[in-house]
Amino acid sequence: MPEGIEDIDWAVLEHAYGAADDVPSLLRAVCSQDAGERDVALDELFSALCHQGSIFSATAEAVPFVARLALERPGERLRLLWLLHGAAVGTGREYREVRRAVAVALPSLLGLAADEDPAVRRTMVWTVAVGEDASLPLLPLLRARLEEERDAKVRADLVTALGLLDVSPDSRDARNRALLSAPEPLVRGAAATDLLRTAPLPLPAALVESALDAHEAAPVEETHHPWPDSYRPLMERLLDDPDAARRAVARGLPVAWELTERWRDHERDVVPWPAGAATDAWDLCRVARAGAALQGGEPAPWLAPHLRSREVAVRMAATLAAVRLRVPGAIGLVTRLMDELPQEAATLCLTPVTAPGAVVRAAVEVFGAAAEPVARRVAARPGAEWVDALRNFPALAAGCVDDLVRLLPASAGVLAALGRSAGPAAARALRVRAEAGDLTAALALARVTGEVGPAVDVVRALPDALARRTAAVEVAGELGPRVAELLPLVEERLRAPGRAGRTEAAAAIWRVTGRTHDTAPVIADQLARHSDPRESHLGALRALTAMRLLPVTARPAVEHIAFSSRRVLSGSLCDGTPHRDVEARELALGLLALTDRRQPRTA
Repeated sequence: MPEGIEDIDWAVLEHAYGAADDVPSLLRAVCSQDAGERDVALDELFSALCHQGSIFSATAEAVPFVARLALERPGERLRLLWLLHGAAVGTGREYREVRRAVAVALPSLLGLAADEDPAVRRTMVWTVAVGEDASLPLLPLLRARLEEERDAKVRADLVTALGLLDVSPDSRDARNRALLSAPEPLVRGAAATDLLRTAPLPLPAALVESALDAHEAAPVEETHHPWPDSYRPLMERLLDDPDAARRAVARGLPVAWELTERWRDHERDVVPWPAGAATDAWDLCRVARAGAALQGGEPAPWLAPHLRSREVAVRMAATLAAVRLRVPGAIGLVTRLMDELPQEAATLCLTPVTAPGAVVRAAVEVFGAAAEPVARRVAARPGAEWVDALRNFPALAAGCVDDLVRLLPASAGVLAALGRSAGPAAARALRVRAEAGDLTAALALARVTGEVGPAVDVVRALPDALARRTAAVEVAGELGPRVAELLPLVEERLRAPGRAGRTEAAAAIWRVTGRTHDTAPVIADQLARHSDPRESHLGALRALTAMRLLPVTARPAVEHIAFSSRRVLSGSLCDGTPHRDVEARELALGLLALTDRRQPRTA
């Protein structure tokens, strides 16, 4: 057992599971004559000291002992080196101490760079690379190893490590360009990837093709790579340049989805690729999202195999994609699905984040009045999951009011859209729910009967002050001047600490009072202060559009949202609905057109 282990007070140190007083016994167990005991000890050491990438105070203290064991225990050497590498790339408050400890231990391990096991040699290269500045004295060793190494994988790793550590750009580039003609595609790929890492944008087309040629000859999986943060995997780097990424897609690399998530206006070029490669409903929901950005209306023969799938979720997701792409005959695909699989069409969730009835709702959203055959089937078989499709078909909704009442609260929006046409039975049912504290029902009741008192009562009855203010903003934004008595609560929300909810509060005050002098600046500030808009920025764009007003302070942000070639809003998990950035861009373009057509107004 390595000397000095008892000199450390392990009990005051911590690992993933608490006090680290068991580390000495685990290190001793690595030396056991029993192979099973050694395996268990190594597993427990890794889990305790580098738990899912997290490192701890005990990790730094354990590094010297782990390094010594790696030298003394050839049978466990590879796993012990993995532990050292995991420590060096780990995250946590003690990461500086841990990396320093690994850097101190590395010189004693340099002989392992020539170990007979290629996996050991590779792990040594990785560990040297993640030392970054501390590993600069080891550059001559890496260069020498590159000259001597014969294993293609180790040579490729040496190329990458030298590229990351070399402080001389000219030396690095010259070496990599010479290696572009190496006989091993892995080495050529590593050299091209490192050249692309530091190349200016747009990426040189010849260099991109060299990288793609090498990847095609010897594909490299880089989902979990061993390198420091300065490394850029090939696919990630290509996505920095949309033209390079499109070439990668055309060569069959699976980056079509990532391209459409990062860049605007490339859906038409790449949608057939993910559709053709789709294997499940999740993949096809991605096609649906990308297709929603297109004008559509063209045949999509690459969807045909999925539309014939015996797997219900795949068939439904393919139908959703056909709807979003406005494929000719898409309405017929939806109605056939509703006729043949009514239960599944209403209730099946295509992915964990997709709401049930997604195909039906999408058809109504995309095709509007032309989706009446779909709406007729909803009216004939009303269900909570898809009843909302009747909002824009009042005649059909009026014919099934009894069913809508039965389906409350899911049908509240449909009844609200019907207004007074919903009738007394709907009003009574909504009033009962409103009196029980259902705010959605109370808002629907205001649309059906004109009564705003129940909605106000629901707000005032809420026990929590923040909940009251938040609900007041919702009600005021929906009902406007008729609920002016809630204005003090809405103004409290506007003055509350933090920025969350301020845009909605300002918009609600405008809806109630028509004031812009003290509300438009708040909304403009929300846009002007943030370079990565989220959902609240959609709200700000909607509010300014409703006001028909563009404050001068918001114009740069609105112009950026309108004209950026990159996505401005980040995408949520894909559920087959359009990317939020599409709506943001349309709102920004519309707002600029609206305000530029008339005398500029500022606030």
